[in-house]
Amino acid sequence: MSIQRPSDFGFNHQIPEGDDKPRLVCGDCGWIHYVNPKIVVGAVCSYGDRILLCRRAIEPRRGFWTLPAGFMEERETTEAGARREAMEEAGVTIEIDALLAVYNIARISQVQIMYRATLPGPELAPGPESLEANLFLWDEIPWQDLAFPSVQWALLHWREVQGQHSFATFGNPAGETGAY
Repeated sequence: MSIQRPSDFGFNHQIPEGDDKPRLVCGDCGWIHYVNPKIVVGAVCSYGDRILLCRRAIEPRRGFWTLPAGFMEERETTEAGARREAMEEAGVTIEIDALLAVYNIARISQVQIMYRATLPGPELAPGPESLEANLFLWDEIPWQDLAFPSVQWALLHWREVQGQHSFATFGNPAGETGAY
């Protein structure tokens, strides 16, 4: 079986008029295929003084702990996406109270939008993308086994504004470009 390239379908890399980057352009009709960053949505979810973390059942970083988060779906709001991810990964319904942070992970073309949320109760039911879900006291968080730097950033940002009703939305920590 041969691998087909975009040029096999009449697409060619070129810089469209008025643009400054090479794009795949249809040689027949001029349609331009734009490749845009992926948006990840999630939440730091608390129940009392405990934080929800999920152990990943999928790559990348299978077996490491993360916040309930994932790629947005089409025709979905960021809040709805964060709620869906919490349900899919931990079987929980969350109540979002604030936008916590927007992280730019340019190397992998991601924008991560993280909310602060609460859980109505301690019951958890890990879904197929989670090996387990657990509620951790701050001092019990498995810091060495967190899946991604942005998980740590979000946890630290959550801690910084814990108990505050209003605060400025966080971004990447100083010096952190998200190059992981």
